[in-house]
Amino acid sequence: MNTPSGPSWTFLHVNDSHLGTPRSYRFRPAINRRWAAIKAQMAAADADLLLHGGDFTRDGQTHEFEYQLAREDLETLPFPVFCIPGNMDVGNKHARTNGDKSLNKNNWDWNDPDLNMTGRRLDLFASYFGPIQWTFMHRNVRFSGFYAAVAGTGLPHETRFWRFLERLAELPRPDHHVAMMHYWPFIEDPHEPAWDNRVADQYDNWYFSIDAPHRQRMWKLLQAAKVDLLFCGHVHTGRPEQVVDGIRVLRTCAAGNTAQMVDRWPEVDTRFGFQRCDVTDDGIAVTFVPGADQCDEFDSFGPMGHPPVAERDYSVARQQPPLSPDAEA
Repeated sequence: MNTPSGPSWTFLHVNDSHLGTPRSYRFRPAINRRWAAIKAQMAAADADLLLHGGDFTRDGQTHEFEYQLAREDLETLPFPVFCIPGNMDVGNKHARTNGDKSLNKNNWDWNDPDLNMTGRRLDLFASYFGPIQWTFMHRNVRFSGFYAAVAGTGLPHETRFWRFLERLAELPRPDHHVAMMHYWPFIEDPHEPAWDNRVADQYDNWYFSIDAPHRQRMWKLLQAAKVDLLFCGHVHTGRPEQVVDGIRVLRTCAAGNTAQMVDRWPEVDTRFGFQRCDVTDDGIAVTFVPGADQCDEFDSFGPMGHPPVAERDYSVARQQPPLSPDAEA
């Protein structure tokens, strides 16, 4: 997709569509309905391409079937879609434990270590949606996507991640460099400390951001690569644009799932929607487009959080036959 720059043009960004199925042990039809409206709005836009920032699925980390649903869903769009995974697609950041492998938060059993990402799941995701990190040029704008949560895992994918980021600075310089990740790079500041998931009042900060010192290393490499616009989702809550070290950080709303940490800041956006990005000679103007259907929850079933696979009750599935966890889950 390396084509010359020219007149103004548009690309789109979206994240956290969380497509689910009533064949699962849990299902929230409101998410699918909100996403369907947003997808129709995006399809009607005169856009060159779509960036999807991960969490295509409700429980793709244990159900390959949801990969199939999400891929077929994206194939209905009239432009190419460039994807990275989210934690609900491939598993969570690797969590430290207190020995019992759980942390009860707001009466939800999160059990993060039970759903740590694996190399096998990352590879399975790539077989459906393409590499988990990529870069390309289009109309003299560079687009780069990566799954930074592999940092600190020790998986082979981590070595490839760091090599990928280091090489970005060596590539031809575009007019703009747009990057996309799933997790927030940091909560407030790149230099904030490492957060500990085993400490209750640090859990949210840990869960939603990239760990130090990997965060600082990544941030320096993004600066070296002259990234000027960085999209990140995961929290489902929109915040005002923040400019840090010359990089515009956009923490974006979800395309279907409920906003989180909404009481942390005075200015948040809890609507569902996507970003329309218009590229002109003056730069890239990013506009949030609310979804046409902001429906409330209805007819949901099953638990929230990250319940252990062994404790998931598929007998409650409202569509037959019910799914069952993938063999390696």
